Amino acid sequence: MADDLISTFRISAAGMKVQGSRLRVISQNIANADSLPTEPGGKPYQRKLITFKNEVNRELGVNLVEVNRISKDRSDFVKRLDPSHPAADKDGYVLAPNVNKLVEMMDMREAQRSYEANLSVIRTSRGMLNKTLELLR
Repeated sequence: MADDLISTFRISAAGMKVQGSRLRVISQNIANADSLPTEPGGKPYQRKLITFKNEVNRELGVNLVEVNRISKDRSDFVKRLDPSHPAADKDGYVLAPNVNKLVEMMDMREAQRSYEANLSVIRTSRGMLNKTLELLR
């Protein structure tokens, strides 16, 4: 039983770790959502995406989630009409980041809930382990 609880701790901790990484990527996206290039033809901030993968932990004999990679979102940049901006093209448009703050906020909320769910599993497992130890005394 103790081995099962320790495996549960590690699985949940791995989930918390990747959700923490996801929150960092989301926070970078939100922080740079209004970053514009400084010269004509310059590229704005490009949204980052994070993907996960299952990795077998041979010691425990369980699958743990890990960050697979952090990549750039290849969707189109947004064009904003701002003829007075130094990076405006001949038609007065400036390329803006391909970051949608609403999407980022929804992703952040989902990551937060997943993090909290894993934390709840750890707390429950710790309580079960403590009760088991009490019974053995």
